[in-house]
Amino acid sequence: MRKIHWIILFSTLGFLILIGSLYLYNLYNVPVLSNEEIIKLSEEAKEQRENITRQTVFEPFEFKKPSKNKNVYFGDLHVHSSLSFDSYIFGNRYGLDETYKFAKGESMLNMFGEKMQISRPLDFAAVTDHAETFGLEESCADPEITEESKVTCARLESPSYRFFFNLRETSVARPPVSIMSAAIGDKEKEERFIKSTWDKIIKAADYHYEPGRFTTFVAYEYSPTLPDGGYNHRNVIFKNNTVPEKAFSLFDAHTAIDLWKKLLESCNYPCEFMTIPHNGNRSWGYAFANHTIDNEQYTLEDWKLRNDNEPLVEIFQDKGNSECSTFYGSTDEECDIEQFYPKCENDDDTLCIKETSMARDGLKKGLTLENEFGFNPLDFGMIGSSDSHNSNPGDTEEWDYRGRTSFVGPSKRRVKEGFLMTQLVNNPGGLAAVWAEENNRNTLFEAMQRKEVYATTGTRIKLRFFLNFESSEEIFKSVDPIAESYEHGYTMGSTVVNSSRQIPKFYITAERDSLSAPLDKIQIVKGWTEEGKEKEVVYDVICSDEREINNRKNRCKPTKAKVDFDNCSFDENYGADRLEVLWTDDEYSLEQNVFYYVRAIENPTCRWSTYDSIRIDEKPSKNYPKITREMAWSSPIWVKNN
Repeated sequence: MRKIHWIILFSTLGFLILIGSLYLYNLYNVPVLSNEEIIKLSEEAKEQRENITRQTVFEPFEFKKPSKNKNVYFGDLHVHSSLSFDSYIFGNRYGLDETYKFAKGESMLNMFGEKMQISRPLDFAAVTDHAETFGLEESCADPEITEESKVTCARLESPSYRFFFNLRETSVARPPVSIMSAAIGDKEKEERFIKSTWDKIIKAADYHYEPGRFTTFVAYEYSPTLPDGGYNHRNVIFKNNTVPEKAFSLFDAHTAIDLWKKLLESCNYPCEFMTIPHNGNRSWGYAFANHTIDNEQYTLEDWKLRNDNEPLVEIFQDKGNSECSTFYGSTDEECDIEQFYPKCENDDDTLCIKETSMARDGLKKGLTLENEFGFNPLDFGMIGSSDSHNSNPGDTEEWDYRGRTSFVGPSKRRVKEGFLMTQLVNNPGGLAAVWAEENNRNTLFEAMQRKEVYATTGTRIKLRFFLNFESSEEIFKSVDPIAESYEHGYTMGSTVVNSSRQIPKFYITAERDSLSAPLDKIQIVKGWTEEGKEKEVVYDVICSDEREINNRKNRCKPTKAKVDFDNCSFDENYGADRLEVLWTDDEYSLEQNVFYYVRAIENPTCRWSTYDSIRIDEKPSKNYPKITREMAWSSPIWVKNN
C-alpha cells in the first residue's frame, strides 16, 4: 500500500473517531429531551393510529364480599411516583395522590399526551419510592442551598444521561455517597427533610386507604446499586401505619443484613414489615448468593434473618423475568419469556445471568441449605409487580404500555433499536395476586406472610393450587371443591411434613382473564436434591382442546392459536376459559424434600412492541419477539420428608 493510501486511511479513521466521539458526547451530556423535542414528539403522538388496535375499556370497581373460600385480589407492590429521583429526572411529575388515584381507575396523560388507564381498578397498591433521595424536593426548595447544589437541582429539571449515570455511580461507591448530604451540608436539616418525605408517604397511604375497596401499604424501596446497571434492591412493606421514624436507605444500611437489623430494632409492635427483593435477572448473581454485595459470607444468623423477614420474591416486572433461565439445568422454553441476558462465563462477569440469579435456582438452593442447616432460608413465595416509574400502578396490559419512564415515548421512540438504553428489553411489568378473606391491610399482609400469593405477567388469571394426600377424582363432583381443599388440604405457600408418607396429589384450577387470551395449559415445576445435586423437571399437567400429553417429554403439542399481526387480535377458536386438574406425582420419592409450583399459560398474544409498531405502521423488530405468553406462577408448596 502506498504512503498516500495509509494517510487517507488513517485520516478517515480519525475523522470517524472524531464524529463518533462528538456523537457520544452529545448523547451523554446534552439533555435527554429538550423542550423543542418534547413538542415535536407530542405532535408525533397525535399521528399514532391508536384506534387500529384494541382499546382500554374501563370496568368500574366491583365489590367482593368477604369469603371463607377467599377472594383473589390483584395489586402492585412496586411503583414509583415523582418522589423517586429516577422517575422525576426522566419526566414524571405525578405525585403520590395521582399515583393512588390511577390505581383506583383514574386516567392520566404522559408528557407526550398519550393516555394511560388501567382496564380495571387495582385492589391494593404500595408506592415504593427510593429512600436514597427522600428529602431531595425539600432540599432544592431550601433558600439556604449552596450554589453547587443549585446547579444540581437545576439539572434535575433538564437532565442528561451523564447526569443520571454520575448520580448512579455515587451509590455504587463503597461506602456509598449521598447526593442529599452533599446538597444540604447540614446533617440535622438533612434528617428533617428526609422525615418530611417519609411523613408525606405515610399520610398519602392512609388518606387513600379504603378497607373493603382499595388497600394501600406504607412502603419504600431500599436501593443498593451494583456496577453496570445491576440491582440488589428490596421493597419494604409495612402492615399498618405504625412504622419506624425513618425509612432506612442504602446510606443507613449498606447491606440487606444491616437493613433487617435496623428494621427489627425500630419496628416495634404493632409495627410489622417484610422485605421483597426483585430483579434477580439483573443482580449479577447476588440475589441468592452466599454473600452480601460487600462479599461478606452469610452466617447462619444472617440466613435466619432472611428467612424471618423476607417471605416473598418479586419474579416478574418491567425489567424482565426472574423466574428461571435455560443456562443452568432448566430446559423449558417458558424461561425465555422476557429474558434477554446471556449466561455469565466468569465469576466476576456482569450484564449476565449467574447460577444464583434466578428464583427457581434460589428455590433449589434452599433445599440444599436445608440439608445443611435443618431449615430452609429460601422458601419464598412469588409475586409480580410493575416497577413503573410513570406513577401508573397496575398498567400492565401490553396494548396500553407507554414506557417505564415518562421520557420513553411516543411509539416510534419506544421501539427504536440502539446500543444505549433501548426500551425493547423492557415490558409492562406484572401483578401481585393475593388470596384473602377480605380486602384490608391485615388480611392481605397476613396472606403475604403465609405466601398464599402468586405472580402474573400483568394478566388477571385466577389460579388455585392445593396439595391433598387424600384427593381423588371425586373432587370434580364436589359441590364446593375449594372449601373441601381448604378443609383437608394445603394451599400455595404451605410447607407440609409428609408424616403419613403418602404420594402427594395436587388439585389445580385456572380461570381465564376475561380481557385476555384463552388459557393454553397448566404446568407443574418440581425441584429436589438427589445425592447432593439439585434437580428439576417441568410437567404439562393439563392442556386445552383435549391435547394429549406425551409422557416421555411431559409435554403436549403446541397450541394452534394464532395472532393477527394487522391489528393484534388473538385467536378465540383455541384454548380454554377454565382448566381444572388433579395431578399425582408418580415419580415422588419418600427420601427427598421437594417443592412444587404451578404455571398457568395463555395462548399467544401481541407483545407491546408489536402494538407500538402497528400504531406507527412499521414492521416489528426482527431482533425482539413479536408475541408474548402471558402467564401466572403460583407460590410453591414444599413437601418435607426428613
